[in-house]
Amino acid sequence: MAATLPTTARRGLAARLPAFPWDALTGAKQRAAAHGDGLVDLSVGTPVDPTPASVQTALAAAADRPGYPTTVGTPALREALVDFAGRHRAAPDTLDVDGVLPTVGSKELVAHLPFQLGIGPGEIVAFPAIAYPTYDMGARFVGAEALPLDLAELASEGDAALPDPSAASRIRLLWLNSPSNPTGDVLDAEQMAAIVDWARAREIIVASDECYALLPWTVDEVPSVLDPRVNAGSLEGVLCAYSLSKQSNLAGYRAAFVAGDPALVGELLAVRKQAGMMLPGPVQEAMTVALGDDAAATGQRAIYRGRREVLEPALRAAGGTIHGSQAGLYLWTTFGEDAMATVDRLADLGILVAPGMFYGEGGGNFVRVALTATDERITAAARRLARP
Repeated sequence: MAATLPTTARRGLAARLPAFPWDALTGAKQRAAAHGDGLVDLSVGTPVDPTPASVQTALAAAADRPGYPTTVGTPALREALVDFAGRHRAAPDTLDVDGVLPTVGSKELVAHLPFQLGIGPGEIVAFPAIAYPTYDMGARFVGAEALPLDLAELASEGDAALPDPSAASRIRLLWLNSPSNPTGDVLDAEQMAAIVDWARAREIIVASDECYALLPWTVDEVPSVLDPRVNAGSLEGVLCAYSLSKQSNLAGYRAAFVAGDPALVGELLAVRKQAGMMLPGPVQEAMTVALGDDAAATGQRAIYRGRREVLEPALRAAGGTIHGSQAGLYLWTTFGEDAMATVDRLADLGILVAPGMFYGEGGGNFVRVALTATDERITAAARRLARP
């Protein structure tokens, strides 16, 4: 007989969480999978291309690791993180190894950052109005209030962008996400600087999720919160979250990091050591190599560009309108109808996409279409869209 949770457990954290959104796609996925030419799954941004050979070799060479790894990371990894942040995220020379920390993927950092910063009930975690759901989950986990905001409006209007201007005094953490998941929108350096200035004046920590930053398409650059143009030459109160999952096909390695204000990074390190949040030793070695393998990342970007050049015109020809999508792995698309109607219609073609309401109320007429399928599957999707 299956064991049941005591009543007190059923009233715990899980009871306060919404249903896992992806479960709502089960029926559409089954219908799409029944297509005669097979499923084209464009719903989840999970890499399908090989992990770089250099990284696989480093992982294999580090396989014999009987001892515990450290939470702070190996000296070589920490130096590689500083170097990467300088080369690719415009971090200043003042960023050193005390301002970087490896994390077990970026999702766990997003979900647990409010807890690790000591945020709790009565306080607010703010994030983009259309966004990755885990920002909201991080607030819920600690009993804080979740506040979706229009970040472009916040950059230009300040307190006037808040539903209640008095809420600014309770915001402890503000998440930026540029390039956005799901919209692909990019904040420019001036907008980011305005937001950082606003937040600093109110002693709000700014955490910027920049996991898709090395995949720009229609913009010249994707600025970072680490850039002196954004932070006025000071890392105080700012954190950058970054992942190698997308640029280096390391989603299965859970290789990510946070960089920025050394005082804040030190707080995170102290908590994470107590909780045993350690990146596995072999993965630390592999991540060190991946951070320096720019050729692999550049090659992967070219692959995604090719897939985008096939899929984007096919969606437009089928009646879709693409918004944002300046960078990243998704085409934020509307067919002028309810998102689930689009999901169902495309499922009949064997194509699975994610409905926009997963990412906020403003996404109700959009679907997120991922570029993360093989060339053959992307071509199949384009062919089916041409002959609905």
